[in-house]
Amino acid sequence: MPVTKEIMLKMYTLMIRSHKFDELMIKSITNGKLVAFYHSLRGEEAVEIGGALPLRKDDYLYGTHRGHSIGYILAKGGAPLGFIAEHYGKKAGMANGVSGFHIVDEEIGILGLGGTIGTVFPTSLGFGVAAKKNGRGQVVGSYFGDGASNRAVMHTSLNLSAVWKLPIIWFCENNLYAMAMPLKDAYPKADIADIAGSYGMPGVVVDGQDVVAVYEVVEAAVARARAGEGPSLIEAKTYRFHSHAMGMPRGGPNETASKEEMEAWMKRDPIKLFEDKLLIEGILTQEDIK
Repeated sequence: MPVTKEIMLKMYTLMIRSHKFDELMIKSITNGKLVAFYHSLRGEEAVEIGGALPLRKDDYLYGTHRGHSIGYILAKGGAPLGFIAEHYGKKAGMANGVSGFHIVDEEIGILGLGGTIGTVFPTSLGFGVAAKKNGRGQVVGSYFGDGASNRAVMHTSLNLSAVWKLPIIWFCENNLYAMAMPLKDAYPKADIADIAGSYGMPGVVVDGQDVVAVYEVVEAAVARARAGEGPSLIEAKTYRFHSHAMGMPRGGPNETASKEEMEAWMKRDPIKLFEDKLLIEGILTQEDIK
């Protein structure tokens, strides 16, 4: 289906909103209000908004540590109050303020996040079984980073999801780095999506800085899953603009990104790219942006 003006305006609004909450979290680290660490979303707003907006409210979602899934929460229709309260250690938080990071919002199909790399795979597999047994056309959005793609449990989970034709969208946020290791030093091919062919499911690579492109490939995968045709693997090529976690140096001794690489990617700021597109097409005005 064509991406309507209304959907594009919603995308832009949610990208800005997720960016503003990201800024708030970073500020909260520096003023000592945050009881937890924080992994900035900056640079990957298009991935989370475009990656979750095609889902229904009753679909299951297992997010990532990047931005602590604030983009996915907003795209899914969740209220940010519980997100903020959790990070501030308040009882009103999404996990009663005890975790500082792990979030639960049953109303929008988020049943928790795990801090251990790779927990996304078997958990999402279980959600997929539940969705299929429920018989309500639900799907599972399962989001993970390139660093998690080296876990053996990914392969067993992808295999079983294909054998059982589970309605899962396996979505890899490939920002080229795990905590410090470049993907090229950990994976022998250019595209993680190539793995999909081994399990008889579609594998799609998409520009993660283009929110419309992300939305369209996820929408197609969701439609396929709802039709009973099984899982898909989507790989969004993207880039984080800050360090792995706030407080760690970017391009320092524990990260290997060059200055030239960072500058090239920052010219492809997903918010600015989309804003320019909407202005050119007359969907937004400068006054709308303000």
